Amino acid sequence: MLKIMIPRGLAPVIRKLSSLYPVIAVTGPRQSGKTTLARTVFPNHMYRNLENLDLFSLARSDPRSFLRTGSGDTMIIDEIQKFPDLFSYIQAEVDEQKKAGQFVITGSQQFSLSEKISQSLAGRVANCTLLPLSVAELPSAPSSYEALAVKGFYPRLWGGRVGPKDYYRDYLSTYVERDVRQIKNIGDLASFWRFLLLVAGRVGQIVNLSSLASDTGVSHRTIESWLSILETSYILFRLPPYFANFGKRVIKSPKVYFYDTGLLCYLLGIDTPAVLHSHYATGHIFENMVIADYQKKVMTDRSSDRLYFFRDNNGIEIDLVVDHGGSQTGIEIKSGRTFALEMASPLVAWKKCNPHASATGYVVYTGETEQKIGNNRLIHWKGFLTGGK
Repeated sequence: MLKIMIPRGLAPVIRKLSSLYPVIAVTGPRQSGKTTLARTVFPNHMYRNLENLDLFSLARSDPRSFLRTGSGDTMIIDEIQKFPDLFSYIQAEVDEQKKAGQFVITGSQQFSLSEKISQSLAGRVANCTLLPLSVAELPSAPSSYEALAVKGFYPRLWGGRVGPKDYYRDYLSTYVERDVRQIKNIGDLASFWRFLLLVAGRVGQIVNLSSLASDTGVSHRTIESWLSILETSYILFRLPPYFANFGKRVIKSPKVYFYDTGLLCYLLGIDTPAVLHSHYATGHIFENMVIADYQKKVMTDRSSDRLYFFRDNNGIEIDLVVDHGGSQTGIEIKSGRTFALEMASPLVAWKKCNPHASATGYVVYTGETEQKIGNNRLIHWKGFLTGGK
């Protein structure tokens, strides 16, 4: 039996869902641990990887027989985006067998898989996303945010001897040469690389497509297409602004964050904690780490909470707004180690103009002191991300 070296928070979630749905879909970036997770939670399912050319040929030539070669007709199908026509056959199979947890499918391309799943398996599938490791999944994570951010959160970095520089060099090479060209045949890879570096340099900032297009030397439409490719492959995500009930005073363009800070640091040429500590983007990278980790929590829990930022034309800005459906929690994220009272002032101003703001907001920082600040709370980043709130 395979074992997960680092227990994943998604494991009990998909185990429960497998008793309710005939198909479990686990998507996420390459090397986030999808295969290990699926094979550990479902050790008695037959495993089939469509990157194996023989199995791929069998699936294409006789999909019905392919789906009935499992142990008790239960099966894990890895990288199912290789043969999307298989979804229709899976639908027919589960409708006939009516067996909970019959198929577990995994894939690395978000949008193309979602479209096929919604077309063929609506009502029959539980969708789960496995992102790189969260802080809560790393009990031995360093207390220094800089050390953790540079190393990154991909499981292989924590289960072997490969270092971040070698890992991310190979990861990006494989990603650009393989996945990008599979999603969309980009002829000018040099421009795409330049675009990727520019996006990394603007992490945590309002997305300006025209500026990116001008600096990259491509069209506005191309930039939008390339951002979608990065989202499809779980490289980055856009954090939208929260503007309900605030009228036209609010900034309405999203910000961009990376799912993994190790990859972000590699793109920016940051290879040690000391370099990150003095880097111009250190504040944005710390902000990225906290917001991405909260995003992992929401996706792992299959929570209905939605994440935003808030900024208006009067200078009020909140780094992270968690919308719970009826109330919103404001979170300010500061990379400083020394608390200053003005750190909490955006929360105070925001609450005055938002009748739905939760009573308690949070100032997340790198210092050790934790205390109440009026109705808000000052908290160390590690305590906040591991449930200290």
